[in-house]
Order: sequence, then C-alpha cells, then structure tokens
Amino acid sequence: MTKEQNMKLEQLYTGCLAEAAYYIESNGEAIVIDPLRETSPYTERLENDKAKLKYIFLTHFHADFVSGQVDLARKTGATIVFGPGAKAEYAIHEAKDNEIFKVGNVSIKALHTPGHTMESTTYLLLDEEGKEQAIFTGDALFIGDVGRPDLAVKQGALTEEDLARHLFKSLRNKIMTLPGHVIVYPNHGAGSACGKKMSKETYDTLGNQKATNYALRADMTEDEFVKEVLTGLTAPPQYFPKNVGMNKRINDSIDEIVRRGTTSFSAEEFKQIAKETNALILDVRSQNEFVTAHIPGSIFIGLDGQFAPWVGALIMDIDQKILLVTPFGREEEAVTRLSRIGYDNSLGYLKGGIEAWKDAGFEVDSIKKITAKEFESALKDSGINVLDVRKKSEYDSEHLVGVENSPLDTVNRDMSKLDAEKTYYVHCAGGYRSVIFESILKSRGYHNLIDVAGGFSAIKMTQNFQ
Repeated sequence: MTKEQNMKLEQLYTGCLAEAAYYIESNGEAIVIDPLRETSPYTERLENDKAKLKYIFLTHFHADFVSGQVDLARKTGATIVFGPGAKAEYAIHEAKDNEIFKVGNVSIKALHTPGHTMESTTYLLLDEEGKEQAIFTGDALFIGDVGRPDLAVKQGALTEEDLARHLFKSLRNKIMTLPGHVIVYPNHGAGSACGKKMSKETYDTLGNQKATNYALRADMTEDEFVKEVLTGLTAPPQYFPKNVGMNKRINDSIDEIVRRGTTSFSAEEFKQIAKETNALILDVRSQNEFVTAHIPGSIFIGLDGQFAPWVGALIMDIDQKILLVTPFGREEEAVTRLSRIGYDNSLGYLKGGIEAWKDAGFEVDSIKKITAKEFESALKDSGINVLDVRKKSEYDSEHLVGVENSPLDTVNRDMSKLDAEKTYYVHCAGGYRSVIFESILKSRGYHNLIDVAGGFSAIKMTQNFQ
C-alpha cells in the first residue's frame, strides 16, 4: 500500500487465480479496478476509510474469472466504466479514449489499448498535479510478458494476428511513451493462463519493463512482435469463453450463491440429493485425506492448490450442480472460489464431512498409495505402466525414461486411450495433480490406480534418480 498526497493505493492479489484487483482512495472518494466476484474486500475498505465508491473500472471483459462489478455497483451506487466498444446487459459508462475521471484529489485517464481484447483499456493514475504515477494495464501488459491475443478472435472478422498487431500499436503508442518512473500494475502474475512468460513479481516500473520485457524491445518490428507473442501459446482453458459471456450479463448475486451453496446436509440427505439431482460430488480436502477415504464416484480438487483453474479446466459443464465435501469451516470459501470462475450451482455441503458419511454406514473408497522408494522397486519390473500427468513442458524438461506423458488438463479427452483392466502408477510433480487425475479416472470406472506420493520431486530424491 502506498500513501502520498492524501491517496491510498492497494493491490489486492489472489494467488489461486494469480489475479490482482486494485483499490484507490483519495479525499473520501474511491475506485476499484477489476474486482473479484465477492464484494466484501471492497465494501470493508470503504467502510474503514469512510469513503464512497465513485467508479468501478474494468480493463476488459475477463476470460479467466467472473468479475464483481454488477453486485458491487448495486451495493455502492458506483458507476461501472469499460473502455471504448464495450457492450453489456447492465448499465455502463463507455469511456472515450483519453477521457479523464476525477477521484478525490487524483485523476484516472482512460487509454484505449486494444489487442488482448478490442475494448481493452489501460487506466493511467495522475496525481493532483497531473503527473503520471501508475498504469493499470489489465491484460495488455504484464510483468515480463503481454496478454495473449487469441482469446477475442471473432470468426470471419478478427484473427489472432490482427489482435497481435493491435496490441503492438497499443504498447508502442500508448504505454511505452509514458515516463519510465510510472509503476505498472497488471491484472495477473505468474500462474495465469492469460500469458506465457509472466513474472512472479506483481508490479514494476515501466522503465525496467522496457529494458527487460521481451515484448517491449525498442528495436522490435511489428512482424517480429506478432511472431513472438503467438509462438508457444497453448489452448486456453475451456471455461474462458463462458466467463467472458457471464461478464457481459447480469448473473445471480454472490450473496445468493453463497447462501445456497453453504446449506448443510446430513449424510442421508446428501446421498439422496446427489441421486435426485445427478450432482457432482466435489471433494476439496487435502489429497492425503482423499486418498485415505472418499465417497465413491467423487472428484478431488483440493482447496490448497490451484483450485479454481483446475475446476474450470476439468469440469466441462459450468452449470453443473455440485455437492461439496469440505474441510471443517471452509464451506463458504469453497463456494466463493467456485463462483469466481462461474460455477454457481453449489447445492450445499456434507455436514460432518467424511466421518459423518462413514458413521451413517455408507461405503467409502480409497486410492492405493506408495512411497517413491517403493515405486523405485516397482520400476525394476519392466512391465509396469507409469503415467506422468505433469504439463508437457515439465515432462519435456525432465522425465523418467520410457514413461508416458498424460497431462492432467487433457484427461477428459485422452482417457479413452487407457485400458481399465491395466494397473497404472501415477505421478505429477508433488502429489496434488496425480490425485485429481486418479479421482476422475475412478469416477469413470478405472480403479487399478496407484498414486506415487510426493510425485516427481520425491522420485528424484531416491537413490537412482539423484
């Protein structure tokens, strides 16, 4: 947080989504930039500062999360601002290029920076003397990278190359012309699928980015830029276009989603509702707890990992009804984090958790787990089947000789290539993704699975892999 000239600026970073929202307050007026779905982080700050929210600025229609501008505007009376060309089902102020918005003693200048999307807009913070202080770049410019230009492709109208050329001009004509002392505040950091080379740092000076960011090289031609930013892009997660659509319309309020999703059910009620609604049972405890005992047919995606992105990548139906098995006291957290990416149909959770399920006399399932040392012994049998479920880039960097790569993010597509009669030893990097992979396979009838605890990190520490 910085305080100068009666201004407060705070970056609100959410690690699971690698997403940054921003809160700025000056002389009793405030703005929020790119808010998450839940409103409490912002309303609590407004109350503490005794400030009124004047504007909610959106840099673009986000693809990787559902933003919270509609609920926040409803609660505060703030005006929702998008860049030129933006159209939504709710009331917005469509900013003009270079339009200035006063907030207390400071100003925000809208700089239209198309490329990641066509409505993409960078917001320039000016102090009370009109001096440039910071830019909030959304997905136009990251630390160490730029936004991917393939998410807003329109068939027959815009290609990814068209968007890349727009982005080149936006960066050169609107952003790189600003003074080097200006602080760059992007919407994402390392771990987001919205770019490919993002730094773990969440802000930097523009001058340093000009010196170190490959996409801002001073002598780079437009054609070189297009080639650089389009090379190595992986397919975006399947939920991205669905989130874009949700961000253009009015959705259920976050308060209603949380109220509904935090309904508690006894084991008997939980089992009956699962049967009647065909709900997916999503177990969000730790992987070790799931391996030890879980409800047959349930899917594991633990809260203490990249929870929301894996939900979005692997649960194909965003409208899927979901019943939750959660760690005690984390029910609201699970529902909230699902709603951040548009999975709004949580029906409730199992009161008392897996112990209540067992106490009711219902069947539990488990996954066989072995240590890396035991796996080392098993490898001496040349006939065993091993699946490395890390990303292809991780596998290409280093893997066990003769072991097949079966990335977790393609499990729904590639599952049919596996033989349900065979036994598979499964590992990832540390043990989280392998259990997700195994849970999905088990829910589809593949039961001969053995989890290698600790994953590749533990395997490398055994005698033969040092």
